Amino acid sequence: MRQNPSFAMTDVTELRRVIDQNPWMTLVSATGAGLVASHYAVLLDEERDDLTIVGHVGKPDDAILGLGEGELLVIVQGPHGYISPGWYGDGPNVPTWNFVSVHLSGVPEILTPGENLVVLDRLVRRFESAQADPRFLWKLPNDPDFVRRLEGGTVGFRLTPTTVVAKRKLSQNRPDDVVDEIILQLERESGGYGDPRLPAEMRRAHEVLRAARGTR
Repeated sequence: MRQNPSFAMTDVTELRRVIDQNPWMTLVSATGAGLVASHYAVLLDEERDDLTIVGHVGKPDDAILGLGEGELLVIVQGPHGYISPGWYGDGPNVPTWNFVSVHLSGVPEILTPGENLVVLDRLVRRFESAQADPRFLWKLPNDPDFVRRLEGGTVGFRLTPTTVVAKRKLSQNRPDDVVDEIILQLERESGGYGDPRLPAEMRRAHEVLRAARGTR
């Protein structure tokens, strides 16, 4: 991902927020057969306060990705959406796409079966907790034998990234009145190309910029 200093994200707290709020990620490996990509839910490592992530892949994706043998790129896609040139006002303009994205790269560590079970349990609890009658990993009708067979069909990993590239392109190069108009239009957006979380993400970023300038 090409970086632009105006759009760079470097604050670890903000990066952790984006990672935590966007757990469906893309895992990319360069293998002897070419580039391979898989898609899995991934979480921050709750025992660390950095950008370490944990997750799992189903077999044989571990072999296809060469998991643990080389560098893995994990792509975190945050809120994004189409920006119409008509929202900029008069004058020549082109359409663009606003987005937040984090790329984490490093060689993952393969988890032990016990560690993998902990991660699997966390994943289920993270997404099942919102249900009226949550079906957690260890809850009946799942019995211990079933859960351990399930674990045996997966490979858990922990990745402490050695390279982090994060970009928040949210119209930081536009005047405040134009940004306000873009946010308004995104809230009204009905064309099917917008993420409903994008206006709030833009507000968050621009409140920081305006506070730094002493403007609101």
